[in-house]
Amino acid sequence: MIVGLIIACEVAFWVLLAAGLAVRYLLKRRRASVVLLLCEPLLELVLFVVTAIDLKNGAAPDWRHGLAAVYIGFTVGLGHSTITWADAWVAHRFAGGPRPGRPPKYGRARAVHEWKVAARWILACAVGLALLQAAAWYAGDGRDTDPLRAWQLRLLMVVAVNLVLAVGYTVFPKREPAGRRPRHEVQRRP
Repeated sequence: MIVGLIIACEVAFWVLLAAGLAVRYLLKRRRASVVLLLCEPLLELVLFVVTAIDLKNGAAPDWRHGLAAVYIGFTVGLGHSTITWADAWVAHRFAGGPRPGRPPKYGRARAVHEWKVAARWILACAVGLALLQAAAWYAGDGRDTDPLRAWQLRLLMVVAVNLVLAVGYTVFPKREPAGRRPRHEVQRRP
């Protein structure tokens, strides 16, 4: 049941996102789109409550409960940036908005970008870790919580990978190839 609910929440996330953006750009109803997009957190609340009830009713904590916590964490940490990304592309495609910029490729700007990405992933993992720990305490009255601990280790590995990438781009910044001028300095001929 939990896995089915996670899948339903993911599908509903994208349906609500598409509906919210369609209402915003096709029907020109900004307030209605905001209401639709604000329904997104309700999905995670439903998943959280159903998972807690399942544990309360005596279900042994297993990988499904861990997956629910991780899903909620990732939605909290990455959901806003996903909505912002989709909004920018839909605005460009259907409302004459500017083309969304690409992340910088070189130097300090790339390092800053990588730290921002790492911060979102670390937030996602921190929320997931906290929910997993809460579930372990909640269900820990003699029940085996090893599956929840296994998810915590996986999330710690995700944090480590993101930190290594961000530090790598900071310490060893990718340099622009020699003889190539930055895009903003290139002048077009009349």
